Amino acid sequence: MATRLSRSRELAVKVIFAAFQILQERGGELAGREVIAEIETRVSLDDWATETYEKSGYVRWQSILHFYSIPCIKAGFLLKKKGVWYLTKEGEQALKLGDVGLLNAAVEAYRIWREKNQPSVEPTNETEVTDVGEQAQEATIHEMEQLAAEGLKKQISLKNPYEFQDLVAALLRGMGYFTPFVAPAGKDGGVDIIAYRDPLGTVSPRIKVQVKQRPDTAAKVQEVRELMGLLQKDGDVGIFVSSGSFTPDAKAAARNSHAHVELIDLDRLIALWQQFYPQIAEDDKAMLPLTPIYFYAPSV
Repeated sequence: MATRLSRSRELAVKVIFAAFQILQERGGELAGREVIAEIETRVSLDDWATETYEKSGYVRWQSILHFYSIPCIKAGFLLKKKGVWYLTKEGEQALKLGDVGLLNAAVEAYRIWREKNQPSVEPTNETEVTDVGEQAQEATIHEMEQLAAEGLKKQISLKNPYEFQDLVAALLRGMGYFTPFVAPAGKDGGVDIIAYRDPLGTVSPRIKVQVKQRPDTAAKVQEVRELMGLLQKDGDVGIFVSSGSFTPDAKAAARNSHAHVELIDLDRLIALWQQFYPQIAEDDKAMLPLTPIYFYAPSV
């Protein structure tokens, strides 16, 4: 006779499996907020599932999703980086186990990992995911990272094209480049920013940057090829920065280009801004100011 699942576990089975299916359908990666939005359209969620925890203010089903994503990460089925979720090859295989089988495999892998790495930790009470514990703590960190990424994306989307261009130039300066040319309003000949390693541009590479402020659009292959056509000298490097994403053909064209072309989408831009924020000049920081918040971070 099959063991009856607890209410939390039953909900976890549904939302975790839906998340994996969504990631598989979207090519293996998707912003966490988009995964959550898509789950809401696919999974029947009752009043209990959509209830908000009084202590934390979190929605129950979303907290359960984050909580049970930790075993999936430990099992190697799932990765989370800066608000983006990635389905691994192992995760694709785990989908074949079905909804209950997938979660059971992840939980078992987490149990083995915990016994090896944290033998003194007591098993977590899975009936209430807001309880204090390593798994709950990690889930909270992932949830906060996702909320932070969403907030940054919203602020970037509110910038006009020239403000976004200035933000990219500020990031390059924070990374140690000089930006003698940032295109003014009007025609720019296809290059929005030119960056050098030294003030006079005597040291390679010479970087030509194309910037597009289009949050809901994927840059097409033709646009990437146009940037390639501007890389005419030895040492020229192209960078295409978009507040949206890139089509698969555009990514393939950049990988196979005879010249070095780097594609930076919104998620990668935010990750770079966070990474180099301490090196960014104070005036430039004002374009997208950050505040660090420190959590106890269990080993992932």
